[in-house]
Amino acid sequence: MEIINLTSHHVNLQQAPKSFAIKLNYLKEIWIFNCNEGCQHYLIEKQIKINQISKIILTELTINHISGLLGLLSSLSLINRKKPLHIYSPCKLDNYLHLGKKYSHTNFCYRLYFHILHTNLTINHSNYQLYVFSKYWQFDFIIITTEQYGQFKLNIAKKFHLKEGPLYGKLKKGFSFILPDGFILEGINFTNKNHAGYKISYISNKYHSRKFTEIGVKAQVL
Repeated sequence: MEIINLTSHHVNLQQAPKSFAIKLNYLKEIWIFNCNEGCQHYLIEKQIKINQISKIILTELTINHISGLLGLLSSLSLINRKKPLHIYSPCKLDNYLHLGKKYSHTNFCYRLYFHILHTNLTINHSNYQLYVFSKYWQFDFIIITTEQYGQFKLNIAKKFHLKEGPLYGKLKKGFSFILPDGFILEGINFTNKNHAGYKISYISNKYHSRKFTEIGVKAQVL
């Protein structure tokens, strides 16, 4: 996972940028948090292919957060995008885009799916999860990547004359097996150390609270 700042006024991510991209290596997808003016310029500058954008998450419906959205959606249509795009935001965003399309005479050649943000597990994938916490029309987020199994030690498996197949997968997941002679194959001995997942918290409320403390534990806070 890679975090890419898309706001020129904030060089350091610790200063809570209004707009940033998250590059998900396993999915080969890009998630965009907010889309301010000039967002496309920074996407090009960071050499991000906009057709890889699969989800756009908007934390607020203010000009600082959505001023570049209509332009980005239009650019995706101009490159003849076919994949659907999911947008997560507070309610009424579809009205804004409808009026924007009407007065700019723009149509999109791909499907748009709108999801209203509320406290919930909003995106659930085998490798990535997005949790949303809402309070008084403010939203905080947690992005969690799951633990990845370590690389399988093929050379050790060959020393035991193990045939390739489902057994390799079971050993990689840590299962143990007892051979007819009583010898135990421990899965932990056939893999490198697992890679711990990441936890990233996006905090929109500037005031500390119990919730802020809880979701920020052991996380990189934006």
